[in-house]
Amino acid sequence: MKQIETAKFILRNIAKGDEFAIAKNINDKTISRNTATIPYPYKLKDAEDWIKVCLDREKEKDPTELALAVVIDGEVCGAVSLHKIKKNHKAEIGYWLAKKYWGRGIFSEVIKIVTELSFKKFKLRRIYAGVYSFNPASMKVLIKNGYVLEGVLKKDIKKGGRLFDKHIYAKVK
Repeated sequence: MKQIETAKFILRNIAKGDEFAIAKNINDKTISRNTATIPYPYKLKDAEDWIKVCLDREKEKDPTELALAVVIDGEVCGAVSLHKIKKNHKAEIGYWLAKKYWGRGIFSEVIKIVTELSFKKFKLRRIYAGVYSFNPASMKVLIKNGYVLEGVLKKDIKKGGRLFDKHIYAKVK
């Protein structure tokens, strides 16, 4: 993907060398709690493994996953990913941002760009996201970008030995 620059951030492919910034900025209990697959503590090895997977996927002719780095002040401070991409149909979107950048409208803009890009590049008709019931800020980001609540999956997620509801938001074209 071609790099995209805005006044607030740069959106680009994940790259070798991003390991330290990712490990530093993602290693937060709240980020882990709000996401399905990010562990806590998040170690340098986790970042190295994830970057290797991202770089391998970039080589695929029809990737089923795409991850982009969100760079602020020269440092990877977040990422946005498309999962389960089914070209000409649908994909799931997921994202995280370093806590120190929360509340600045960064991800509202990131989601807008990635959603538009995904509809165009992969000819998607549907992009959806699962958001835990205790993460209203993420719900707000999706709603700002035209995603609509389709339903709530009761007790769908188990984290820390507890069950939580997952809200499904989607944008269709």
